[in-house]
Order: sequence, then structure tokens, then C-alpha cells
Amino acid sequence: MGKYAFYPGCVSQGACPELYQATKAIAHKLGIELVELTGASCCGAGTFKETDPFLEDTVNARNISLAEELGLPLMTQCSTCQGVIGAVNDRLKLGDPEQRLRVNQELATTGREFRGTTEVLHLLWVIMRDYGLDRLQSQVVRPLHQLKCGAFYGCYLLRAQTHNRFDDPWQPQSLEQVFRAVGAEPIYYQGRNQCCGFPLSSYDPTSAFRIAGGHLRTAQQAGANCLVTPCPLCHLQLDARQPEIRSQVEAVAELPVLHLSQLIGLALGLSATELGCDRHIVPTLKLLES
Repeated sequence: MGKYAFYPGCVSQGACPELYQATKAIAHKLGIELVELTGASCCGAGTFKETDPFLEDTVNARNISLAEELGLPLMTQCSTCQGVIGAVNDRLKLGDPEQRLRVNQELATTGREFRGTTEVLHLLWVIMRDYGLDRLQSQVVRPLHQLKCGAFYGCYLLRAQTHNRFDDPWQPQSLEQVFRAVGAEPIYYQGRNQCCGFPLSSYDPTSAFRIAGGHLRTAQQAGANCLVTPCPLCHLQLDARQPEIRSQVEAVAELPVLHLSQLIGLALGLSATELGCDRHIVPTLKLLES
């Protein structure tokens, strides 16, 4: 059906390995072939450019060159990775040719070259554009009618790329379209297209928890019984840190958080265990039993 150079990202292989597990599982189920880029490095999650933009460009040009060598599009499963790597791809293809020359001079010391011959696509865009929602809907064996899903896009997915955007950066609809395709009900709430607060976590956790807690609370007030995110960093913030968030933010009850791949996998008939849903900090199984 399609073949992609798979860039899993750090968080899905470290803090949230269930998300890596789920993405691999649904790819197999849908007939999407993934060639994992085992030699890739961390994208920097937006922190490299704070002190050294050239480092961000060079590191990620190298990551992209691994996919170019295979002649495949690079597929991410993380909003942050997508935003960073996709922005570098756009910038080096369409931006300052002198920067591209400098980057390639650096890459040449490792025998690599950025050629600008491939795309960087998030799993969400692969499902929307390449696989197709009609085809996905035809594969659903377990319609998720009881799920009332609040989308949490992750800000990097929507706004980091200035050239190749796949959704409206302020009024996105792609996740909600996936929800409808698998039988779930989309819940719209303020905050679904905003930051989860993760970037503040290392130096101002109180503010980070308040940001995330505000999103959880408004999603619950709007009627959501779960959040669905395409970003492992957002998942880490909203699921793994939810006990700390609830201790600091009033009127926030437990709210399960699913990765996009887990939601799709459930609709395809995969078990919660196969998708790693039993490994979350906020329990999901009671919700999924419904």
C-alpha cells in the first residue's frame, strides 16, 4: 500500500514505548511498509535552534538524507519530530542556498548529503493523504461509538512548517476527520491546537502543569471522555504527568489519553494489549471496555 522510511523519535522508544508498538502494529495491519531509520539521531525537539540553528539544520539534514538514500518519504509519528524535521526539509529546499551549502559541507565529512528529494510526513498525513479515510473506514471492524475524543494536535505539527502544511494551523480538522472515520465522536474545546506545556517542564513545572491542566479541564467540560494526540511528547505530558497536574489544578478528573495509532488500532480490531494501552499512567481499560 505504501512504503516509508520510519523515524520513530526518542520518546516513543524511551518514555512511551507503547506508542512505537502501536504504530508498528497498525502499519502491519494496514499493509503500510515501514523501514526503520535505526541510524537516525534525535531531532533536538526544537531546543538545538535556541543556541545553534545550524546544528538543528545539520542534524536533521542528516536524518533526511537517510530516507533519501532509500528513495522513500520519511514518516514520523510525533508532532514535534514532524515540525522540526519538516521545517528543516522546507528550509533547506526552499530557503537560503548558502545555508544548504554550509550544511552539506558539514555532512560531507561523514559521507552524507542533503539532496532535497523526499518528503517528511507525519503518520496522520500518511493516513489522510496516502492511505485515505474511505479506505481506513472500510477496514474498521470495531466502530468506536462510545469514544468522545478531544483532539490534541501538538503545536509543532500545525505551525512549525511554513511551506508544506497539511492542515489549517489554527482551525485544524484532520484528527476530527479520523475520529469520524473510526466511528468516534469529535469533541471540540479550547486548547486542542495549543501547546501542552512540555517545553516548560524542565525549568517551570508549575506553569507547565497549569497549562496542561487547563486543557484537560476544558476538554472534560466540553464532554470528552478521552484525549487523542499524534505526539508522544504531548502524550507524556498529558498522561504520564497527569497525577501531578491534577494535584495542582482544580476540577480535573482522570482523563485517558490515546495516541493516534492506538485509536486507529482499536478500530481495526487490535487488542488494547497489542497497542500498549495497558501501559498508560492514566488507566484506559475501563473506558475501552465500553
